[in-house]
Amino acid sequence: MGPISTEELHLFHKTHREVFCLLIFRLHRDLTQSLLVMALWIWLEHNGYPNITHKIMGLPHASVSDLVDEVVSCLKCLERENFATPNNGGLPLTQNLTQKGISLRMFKEKRYTIIAGIKSVLKNICARIFADVVQIFIRSRNINRVGSSRGNMSNMPLTIPGFPHPLFGTFDIAPDTSSMNLDLLDMRIWMKGPCDDVTTDDKSIFLTFSRGFPVSEGEVIKLFKRSFGDCVENLSMGNTSVQDQTLFAIMVLKTVGTVDQVLNGKRVAKLHINRKHIWARKYERRD
Repeated sequence: MGPISTEELHLFHKTHREVFCLLIFRLHRDLTQSLLVMALWIWLEHNGYPNITHKIMGLPHASVSDLVDEVVSCLKCLERENFATPNNGGLPLTQNLTQKGISLRMFKEKRYTIIAGIKSVLKNICARIFADVVQIFIRSRNINRVGSSRGNMSNMPLTIPGFPHPLFGTFDIAPDTSSMNLDLLDMRIWMKGPCDDVTTDDKSIFLTFSRGFPVSEGEVIKLFKRSFGDCVENLSMGNTSVQDQTLFAIMVLKTVGTVDQVLNGKRVAKLHINRKHIWARKYERRD
C-alpha cells in the first residue's frame, strides 16, 4: 500500500467530520463538549455500537441536539465517582438510535474503561481528523474578537478552550495541519484497532489495610489472582509503619478493564483474604 494522504484519512472519516461540523457550526454546541461527544460516539462505534454517526446524519437537527444532551449527561456521570442509575436505563434516545441495550449502568460499571477510551480517541483519532476544523473554528472566533488578520494568526499555537480537561486530559493539534505528524499505520484511526492505550495511572488502584492485621505482598497477589485471574502487572507495598506493618500499597493492573472489575461500580471495594480486609479504590496521582 502506497502513502496515504491526510485528505484520504479525512475521506475515510467523512461522516465523523460532517457530524462534528453539524454540532459546532449548525447547532452552535460548545467546542469542548462537541469533541467529547464525538470521542464517546467513536468509542462506542469501536465497541459494539456501529454506525452511530451515520444514523445521526439522517436525523432532524432538533433530534440531534436532544441526543447530544443525553450524551452530555453520560459525560457528567463519568465525572462523578458514584451516581444513581434509573430503572429505565436513562438513555432512551441512544438506545433507540443503536437498537441495542445501552444504559447509564454500563457507564457506571465500565467507568474507567470508558474514560480511558475517550482519552485514547481524543488523542489518536479526533486530534487528527478534526484538526483543520478546530483550527478554522478557533481562529474565526479570534478574528472576530480581536480583529487580527489570518496571516498574523497562522503561526500562533492553538489554545483549545476547556483543555486540559480535568478528567479526559489534553487535546493537542498542530497549528499547521498540513505538517501534522500522522502515523497512518496506526489501525485505530482506521477504526480497525482497539482504543485501549492507557497510562500506568489509568490502570492503577490504591489499596489500604487494617491496622493490626498485617497483609503480605504474597497475600495481595494471591487474592487478586484468585478473584480476577493473572491481572497484576506490578505491586508496590508502602512503607512499614511503627507497628512493623504496611498500611497501603499501589497496584498496577494489566488492563484498565480489571480496575472496573475490582471496583464493580463502587468508589471503594472491600476485599478480604485470611480474615483480613483490603480496601481498593482508584489510584489518583497527587502532585
